[in-house]
Amino acid sequence: MGNLKQKLIQLEEYLFNPKVRASYRELNNLIADDFTEIGASGIRFDKKQALERLPHEHAPRIKAGDFELRILSPTCAQLLYKAIMIKHEETTPIYSLRSSIWSLNNGQWQMSFHQGTPCETFEL
Repeated sequence: MGNLKQKLIQLEEYLFNPKVRASYRELNNLIADDFTEIGASGIRFDKKQALERLPHEHAPRIKAGDFELRILSPTCAQLLYKAIMIKHEETTPIYSLRSSIWSLNNGQWQMSFHQGTPCETFEL
């Protein structure tokens, strides 16, 4: 389980990388076809909308920690964590509790669900 936790943390943090977020190809490989995201705004996105939006956005700076892995099935796991995000050209950090569900599809882990919920400040 430790290896899987490290693998999914690596993939999650890889998605924080501005170059990855700007790459349609990388995102298409990392995001499952049935992907759903519920943003902090309460708006729901699917894979098509994420691929249309993310490559054109200025990537925020994200620092994450306190990762917890929950195995949901042999091919599905949930990664829970805390994140501090600073949006492009802003200085005020946004604190959130995050949840991603990763599915093993054709031998590759892909994100099938993500949600970030704003919360009180915390230390990482």
